[in-house]
Amino acid sequence: MRSKLFAVLSLLIVASMVLAACQTPTPEVKEVVKTVVVENKVVETVVVEKAGETTVITATPAPAAPVAKEALLRINLGTYPDIIDPQKSSFVNEIGHLKLMYEGLTRLNDKLETIPAAAEKWEYSADATELTFTLRKDLKYSDGTILNAKRFEYSILRNIDPATAGEYGSITDEIVGAAEWRGSSPDDAAGADLKAAVEVRALDAAGQPCKDYEQADCLTLKLKFRQPAPYFHTVMSLWVTFPAKEENIAEGGDNWWNSSKFHTGNGPFVLESLEPFVRAYFVPNANYWRGQATYNIEFRYINDAAVSFEAYKNNEFDIIGAGAEDIATIKADAVLSKELMQYAGGCTYAVYFTATKPPFDDPKVRQAFAQALDREGWVKDVLKGNGSPAHTWVVPGCPGYVAEDNKWGYNPEEAKKALAESKYAGNMPEVVATFGDTPRNRTRWEWLVAKWKEVLGVDIKLNPVEPTTFTALTKEKETIPQMFILGWCMDYPDPQNWLSVYWMSTSSYAQRYSFSNAEMDEWMKKGDTESDPVKRMENYKQAQLILSDQAAVAYMWNNLNSYLVKPWVKGVVTTPQDSDFAGSNDPLTITIDTTMLP
Repeated sequence: MRSKLFAVLSLLIVASMVLAACQTPTPEVKEVVKTVVVENKVVETVVVEKAGETTVITATPAPAAPVAKEALLRINLGTYPDIIDPQKSSFVNEIGHLKLMYEGLTRLNDKLETIPAAAEKWEYSADATELTFTLRKDLKYSDGTILNAKRFEYSILRNIDPATAGEYGSITDEIVGAAEWRGSSPDDAAGADLKAAVEVRALDAAGQPCKDYEQADCLTLKLKFRQPAPYFHTVMSLWVTFPAKEENIAEGGDNWWNSSKFHTGNGPFVLESLEPFVRAYFVPNANYWRGQATYNIEFRYINDAAVSFEAYKNNEFDIIGAGAEDIATIKADAVLSKELMQYAGGCTYAVYFTATKPPFDDPKVRQAFAQALDREGWVKDVLKGNGSPAHTWVVPGCPGYVAEDNKWGYNPEEAKKALAESKYAGNMPEVVATFGDTPRNRTRWEWLVAKWKEVLGVDIKLNPVEPTTFTALTKEKETIPQMFILGWCMDYPDPQNWLSVYWMSTSSYAQRYSFSNAEMDEWMKKGDTESDPVKRMENYKQAQLILSDQAAVAYMWNNLNSYLVKPWVKGVVTTPQDSDFAGSNDPLTITIDTTMLP
C-alpha cells in the first residue's frame, strides 16, 4: 500500500517540478513520516509539505489475521469409568476411552462388518479351528516404539490370566487351553504349565516364536481353537485384545489405568491428561496407521442430565446424550431440533434379579415382577418415547431376534397369580432396588416401584448410591445388588455375542448373576459351532426361549440413540454401536468447522 502511494506522489511531484521550472523557482518539498497509535492500532501517516500547503495521506493497514480457534470436540460422557483397563473393562463409558487410545487386529466399519485394522489380513483353516493374522508392517505405538505380534500375544494371554479376573475373560475360552488356565487359581502351582498350553503364538518371518517386543519381523499371530470358531476374527476387534504395554502396567501397578502416563496406545488418539471424575483430554496420534485426526477431544463427567443439557445450551459441550425428559423441549425448539440426532441403538435394558438372594431365588417371584412391569407405560411416561418396549433379549433387526418371544408381557392378573403361587406368598422378605444416584434416576425408580406396589402390593426400598460406585457393585458376585437395572449393548451383531458371551454358565456375567442352565448351554454351544446359518439361528433361538422361560431378567426397553450435536461438528457417521457419543465407531470421519464456532 505504501509503495503505491509513493509512486503516485512521485509522479505528481515530478510533474509539478517540470511546470515550476518554466515559471518560478522550485519551493522546498519536505516529506515527514509519522507513526501514531489510534485505539490500540498502529497507523502510518505520510505528510508531504511544501511552501504554502500541506498534503496528508494516511495508509490504512490491512486487518489483523483472526486468532485461530481450537478444533476441540467437547463431550459429556456422564459417569466417570470404574476402570479403564483393556482386559478388565466392560461398561460403555470405559470402552469409549479405550477405543480412542487403542485398536485391535480387526475393527467394525459403519455397516458393522469386520474389516482389517492392526492386522492387514487373516485366514482360517478349513475346519475353522485355526486362525492366523498377519500384522501390518511398521506399526507403531503413539510414542514411536514398535508394535508387533508379541504385544497382542501378551494382551490375549492377560485377558485369560486368572489373576486378571477380567470382565470378558470367558470370551476367549474357545482358544485351546484358555478355559483351563482361566478357571484355575492364580496361586496354582501348575499355573506356568497351564499358561504354556494356551495356543496363542506370536511368530516371526521364519515361523519361529518371537523373542521380544522389539522384533520387527514378528508379524504373525496364530490361534488354535478347541472347536470351530468361524466368528473369532470379530472377537479380535474387541477391547480385551487391545495391546496395552506390559511394562507400563507393571510400573503403574493396580491403578495404572488412572494415569495418562501409562496409556501408550495404537489408536487414533493419545490421552494427554486425565483428571479422575473431572476431565480427560485426548490429542491425535501422529503414528496411527490410518492417518491423523484434525481435532482434540475432551471428555467431561456430569452425571446430572439436566445440568449437562444446560451446559450444552450454553455452548459448553459439542455432543451430549439427549435425556428422555428433554426430548419434548428439544423438538419444540427451532435451533435444538435441528441438532438432535436419533437413530436405532443396539442395547437391551432389563431389571436384573440376583437369583441367590431371596425372594428372587424363586422363579415365580421373578415371573411376577416381569409380568407386573408396564414397559409401554415406562417408554411413554418415563422415557418420553426415547426407546421402545423390549420383550426379547436380542434387539429387533439383529440376527437372532425372535419375534414371538413375548412370554412375560405386562399382565397384572397373571403377575398376582404368580406371586401367590411362590414360596414367599404372604411372607415377602425385604426387596431393595439399588441404582446410580442422580435426580432423574430417583424419579424413574420412584415411578417403577409405585407401579409394582400397585400391581403386586410389594413395598420396595430404594438404595441410591454414587454412580461410579454403583458400576463397581454390579461387577462382583460378592457385591451384586438384589435388584437393579442394567443394559447389554452388543459388541458385534451376532446372537453368539448376545447369548454365549453373556449367558453361558462359564461366563463371568452369568456367574456374577448366579444364573446357570445346562440345557441352554448346550443350545448355545451348538449355535457357536454350527456352520449352517439356518441351523445356527435355530440353535440360538432355542437358547433364547429358555432364557425367557427362566425369567433371569425382566426385559424393559431397547434404546434409541439420542444425541445433541452442534452444527460445527461435521462428518458424524452413526451406527447402533454409538453408546458413548454420536460417531464414536470411527472418530476419524469427524471434523470441526472452526469458522462456525461462537
